[in-house]
Parts: sequence; structure tokens; C-alpha cells
Amino acid sequence: MSVRLKLTLSYAGFLMFAGILLLAAVWVFLLRYVPDRAMLYNPDDRPPGDIFPIRSALLAVFAPRAAAVLTFLLVFGLLGGWILAGRMLAPLTRITDATRTATSGSLSHRIRLPGHKDEFRELADAFDAMLTRLETHVAEQRRFAANASHELRTPLAISKALIDIARTDPGQNTSELLDRLHTVNTRAIDLTEALLLVSRTEQRTFTQEPVDLSLMAEEATETLLPLAEKHGVTIETHGDIAPTTGSQTLLLQLTTNLVHNAIVHNLPDQGTVWVHTDARPGTVVLTVENTGEQLAPELIPTLTEPFQRGTERIRTDHAGVGLGLAIVKTITQAHDGTLALAPRPEGGLRISVELPTQNPRPDDV
Repeated sequence: MSVRLKLTLSYAGFLMFAGILLLAAVWVFLLRYVPDRAMLYNPDDRPPGDIFPIRSALLAVFAPRAAAVLTFLLVFGLLGGWILAGRMLAPLTRITDATRTATSGSLSHRIRLPGHKDEFRELADAFDAMLTRLETHVAEQRRFAANASHELRTPLAISKALIDIARTDPGQNTSELLDRLHTVNTRAIDLTEALLLVSRTEQRTFTQEPVDLSLMAEEATETLLPLAEKHGVTIETHGDIAPTTGSQTLLLQLTTNLVHNAIVHNLPDQGTVWVHTDARPGTVVLTVENTGEQLAPELIPTLTEPFQRGTERIRTDHAGVGLGLAIVKTITQAHDGTLALAPRPEGGLRISVELPTQNPRPDDV
């Protein structure tokens, strides 16, 4: 039985039940005030007449009319219930059609249910919002897969070309070819590991543990200090203890990527990187700023997209694999945090990662 038929039978059944109760109430009311028998007499005749059964006569008149009323209520309840159920379930039909359309692969369709806000309208709006997020996510995944294929194809094509040169020209300098192959393969390995890291992070398959972002900042700074000295960049680290909860490995990767990005995309000489941690009510914030060239405002939102690099950024000798800030964004989202990027008026970039503060354990309360 369909839901519409069930609702129709429910409406009709309820209407019949109400009608039966009403007729029963009328009958009981009549019985209270109508005697069972009465004596018939002519006003002009003094002797009493015959005994007349009033209730029997009333029942003979009431019963067929009550049956007619119940028959009408049954027909009216079935017809009216079918129409009302159809009108009530019309929004659900639109939602079902939209679901089938989405199942077929078309995610651009929206229900956009009109009318006042009710349960069906809330369900339709929630479904439209889910389709919007799903469409955006699928588009990002397709673009990510296409960019990843392109990025991986480049080192593989270079490796094939170098091998072909070595095979066709035996007199070629083997040491130089091996060095170039090593560089290309290292880049391919780094790119593959970065892709795997993004995938694992999006699945949130990491263990939650207490982490202090200030310690992550110090460790990342110490690790990248030789790179900073090579580029002539000064790193200044300060701030408060910033306790949060998450993966220590991933949050260290996040901090390292931010500091590394700030070092290699800095001024050619005498640049500065500021790493600051701050504890606020309910959240902790890690901020990394660096000096550098002026960045166009329209470029800022694209920096966290996979394989997106600014024009002036791609010419550096540490351009990376194009996933540094994309990994930062993924790790931040996996930890229920927010990532904010803003150009500095003096040049360079300011990046802030805001994460929920560490929840106190029961024995610490």
C-alpha cells in the first residue's frame, strides 16, 4: 500500500469513527427523553386507546437515515482523503524526483520548494543545501584528480625522456642524467606522499590527542632554520601556550607547511617571518606572517586550492608540489578549525589557523 492510500484510509476511517460516535450520541440522547411505550387516545374519547411502541418506531426511522449518513461519510472520506493526501504528499514527490535526478548523476537540479516554511520545506531546503555541497565537493574532486594527473604526468614524462636520451646516446654523461632523474623522481615521490596525506586527512582516520600549537611552532621553526638562513630570512617565534586536540603529526605538518611557505615566498634578502600563537576563549590561534611582494587580493582565495601557485611564486627554486596550503586547509577542516588568509599592506601574507581549544579531561576539572 502506498503512503497516499494509507493516509486516505486513515482519513476515511477517522471520519467514519467520528460519525458513528456522533450518531450513537444522538441515539442515546433520544433514548433518555423518549419513553419506551405510550398510550394512544383521542382527546374526544375519554377511554384510553392502544399502547404504541415509540422507541421501535423511532429506531425504524433513525436506522436507515443513519446508514445513509455513514455511507456518505465513507464516500466523502475516501474521496476527500485521497485529494488531501495527494496535496500533502506533493512536496514529497518533488523531493523524490530530485533524489532520482541526483542518483542519475545530475547534481545541478534543485527542488526550491515554494510556500510557507513547514517540515517539507525544511526537508527540501536541507536537501538543496546538501546537493550544493555535494556538487561543489564533486567538482573539487574532479579538478583535483585532473590537476594531480597533470602534475604526476610531468615528472613521469621527464623521466621517460631522460631514459630515452640515455638509451639513444650511450656517450651521454651518465652522472648528470642520474642526478636529473633523482631530482625528478624525488619530486614525484613528494607529490604522491602529499596526495596520500590529503586523502588520509579528509577521511579523519587519525587519533585525537592533546597538542600544544606553541610547541609545534617551535619544532617547525627549528627544523626549517637552516632553510631560513639560506634564504636570508629571520624567524621570530612568540606567543602563549595553545592547547588543542587532534593529530600531533598532522598539526606539525600544518605548522611546518605554513613556516616553509612563509620562508620560500619571501623577499629575496633580509626577509622576516613571524610565528605567533594565541589562546582565546574556546579557541587557539596560530598566525604566520611574512614579508614579501604585494599580492593581488583576487589571488588570495586561490592559494589554498591544490596545485595553484601565484605567478611570482612559481619561479622560486622551492616551489614545492603545489599542495602546501591545500594540505594546511585540509588539516584545518579535519580539526574543525578555520583558515584565514589576508595580504599584508606592507607586502607578504598573513595566515591564521583557528582551532577549538583542548577539552579538559574529567580528572582536570
